[in-house]
Amino acid sequence: MITGKNYIGAAQSATGSKTYKTFDPKLNLETEWTFTEATAEEIDNAVSEASSAFKLYSATSATEKANFLRVIAQEIEALGDTLIQTYMKESGLPEGRAKGERGRTMGQLNAFAALLEEGSWVDATIDTAQPNREPMPKVDLRKMLVPIGPIVVFGSSNFPFAFSTAGGDTASALAAGCPVIVKSHPMHAATGEMVASAVLRAVEKSGMPNGVFSNLNSSGIEVGQQLVMHPKVKGVGFTGSIKGGTALYRLANQRDEPIPVFAEMGSINPVIALPSALTEKGDDWAKNYAGSITLGAGQFCTNPGLILGIKSSSLDNFIKVLGTSIEELEPFCMLHPNIYNGFENGKKELSSQGGVDVVAEYSAEAAPNYAKQKVLTVNGANFLKNTKLHQEVFGPFSVVVRCEDATQLAEIIEKLEGQLTGTILGSKEEISSHSAIVTALQGRVGRIIFNGVPTGVEVCPSMHHGGPFPASTDSRFTSVGTSAIKRWVRPVAFQNWPQEALPAALKNDNPLGINRLVDSKFTYDKI
Repeated sequence: MITGKNYIGAAQSATGSKTYKTFDPKLNLETEWTFTEATAEEIDNAVSEASSAFKLYSATSATEKANFLRVIAQEIEALGDTLIQTYMKESGLPEGRAKGERGRTMGQLNAFAALLEEGSWVDATIDTAQPNREPMPKVDLRKMLVPIGPIVVFGSSNFPFAFSTAGGDTASALAAGCPVIVKSHPMHAATGEMVASAVLRAVEKSGMPNGVFSNLNSSGIEVGQQLVMHPKVKGVGFTGSIKGGTALYRLANQRDEPIPVFAEMGSINPVIALPSALTEKGDDWAKNYAGSITLGAGQFCTNPGLILGIKSSSLDNFIKVLGTSIEELEPFCMLHPNIYNGFENGKKELSSQGGVDVVAEYSAEAAPNYAKQKVLTVNGANFLKNTKLHQEVFGPFSVVVRCEDATQLAEIIEKLEGQLTGTILGSKEEISSHSAIVTALQGRVGRIIFNGVPTGVEVCPSMHHGGPFPASTDSRFTSVGTSAIKRWVRPVAFQNWPQEALPAALKNDNPLGINRLVDSKFTYDKI
């Protein structure tokens, strides 16, 4: 049952007067649910509960936290078809996508549970004492990662499950030992409430402290601002626009005690089509990229918004086939009229720039909120001069740049802003012969792909989903994969500490059985 209330720990609350509804983009109508925005008092209560819970939850064993995460996954699955239908109603996304994303969300929770059960992620490092060392004795030093405190997670618009209420940010923070306050995304607040109810049932069943999870409603920016500025909040996870992410980042740094904001923001994900790719498989790549550009109405942070090639007849043919292929695809429904309008405005602005030509645009009639895909082309000189052409248009849109030569192509890459992904299409031999291009691309992205499409993010330990600003606020960290846990911890060193008072991960007898760096050698052995 959708109540429209805020969840402050286990308690439901709706004391405010500001309300809003979610929207069904396929029907182009508001949904029947009404949500009450959190007040300043409710925000303070949620953060205070989280701060109190942190004292208990941070000391909870890895086994207990792992069980908690697994029970969350079970409770989400137990919501069944009602959750799937609610997701579809608020997002316009199809059933297959809903079920796939739910599976990914459950998989993330279970992956972090397995990480906790294995235990070595805490990076236990021990340098034993050398009391007889000359000219000075060496002290005993032991270091490990510990949780930082309550985390605010902002739900994303384009992933109502995997990057929202119980998505990767929440799962990784809870795994680290940090309570979470979710600022629910207003476009899918009912979906968020259902998932929040599953998390809270898991809190009860697992015996976790009240306040370890809360879910707050908000239709604007005020609730998010108050959460980020609250002195008891110690970190922020955000997935969304560059404007929103940078605003939160600046706000967090204006606090008396600045806190980290891990924001995953915009990206146009450049694709480099080297000569062999276009001469040998140009038609195939064109068709593949027509599908990648339009996948899910282009509402992916890894959507290929920029394709770079060196001018040639094979590049001309690639552009022609790309245009023909993309015009044949039916438009998809976008998440919300606001996102649709943003897409239309962005498409219009870039199409009006000088030196730009239209390759293809879907021209038939489409239902409201269905995005009509478009591809533009421009030469390398004009692209370099006009940085507006470097901007992301969130939706099924891409720009193909005809570069004069490999030197200009490398120059363009170097002048791009930071990106989540970069892709190279070509032969193995060309990677060696175009090393300047490869080096330039590696310097601008967090994930570099060979002969593939950027859409699709594998959730696994080796994945890095982040990149130089503005792709993310800290390119050293990922928001996908188990390494995401490192955002919510900090190292603490214990000097000359009594054995009985040390954390289990640092004790001589290694009761957790984890892999540790002892006197510069990795080992599972006792000391």
